[in-house]
Amino acid sequence: MRELVVLGTASQVPTRTRNHNGYLLLWDGEGLLFDPGEGTQRQMILAGVSASQVTRICLTHVHGDHCYGLPGVLSRMALDGAEHRVELHYPASGDGVVRALVSLATGVLDLHLRPHGSAGEVAPGLSVQPLRHRVECYGYRLVEPDGRTMLPERLAAAGVFGPEVGRLQREGRLGQVRVEEVSVVRPGQKFAFVMDTAPCAGAEELADGADLLVAECTFADEESELAAAYLHLTAGQAGQLAARAGARRLLLTHFSSRYPDLDPLRRQALERAGGAEVLAAVDLERIPLRRRRRTAQGRPAR
Repeated sequence: MRELVVLGTASQVPTRTRNHNGYLLLWDGEGLLFDPGEGTQRQMILAGVSASQVTRICLTHVHGDHCYGLPGVLSRMALDGAEHRVELHYPASGDGVVRALVSLATGVLDLHLRPHGSAGEVAPGLSVQPLRHRVECYGYRLVEPDGRTMLPERLAAAGVFGPEVGRLQREGRLGQVRVEEVSVVRPGQKFAFVMDTAPCAGAEELADGADLLVAECTFADEESELAAAYLHLTAGQAGQLAARAGARRLLLTHFSSRYPDLDPLRRQALERAGGAEVLAAVDLERIPLRRRRRTAQGRPAR
């Protein structure tokens, strides 16, 4: 199962209907918790997910609305008896803040701190890129390795059946038959998480070809000067990011409390999003990661 559970969508100031940030990506038995803001533990209960499902925590930066929920989540995991290893990724310059927050948690947990200070892979398939914000900030990108889709008609023509198909997949060759001859590449899924930032190269690298791009959308286009002053994205800039990156779906979030109605923001993003589907995130909703469809020629379709 692969889906994103939205735990909170507010920026600095929460509202009656929007909690501070929090996003749980369920990915093949792993649970990646991004930017747990204040109240995340309660939001997880309301969303019907367990703190014990968290295997990795990823902080983009140490502003409070992106990390103040950390002690509660860690304490709840310990209380629930989570015994698995938990990795905590965060910008190295925020080490003092992160250690202070971790020290507030109670109970015993197999927690490992993993600060990073530059772009690159921080775990298998998980990489970071620097963003442009008022403090050191990194976005995250999770990529599944490419696989192969076996083509039944080609397998039959080559005389490969039953258990031999699995052997061919594992070994890459069966007699004179090569796996490339009876299959096509299946692109791995890509997930991108771009939080507080002004437009920058790092955001574009993260978003490149993403099946699901989660991007901050703090301000409407009319507030572009304010967005530039505080180094945030407007709705239109988020849409443009998706278009340039060729993203399939754009999920807008991190909304200023000045916008009770999110549809105008969604429409502004949609106008500049190219072929990307655009959604405005809602607290407690679940966003599935869609498997790629294929054309008859084996090429991935949007």
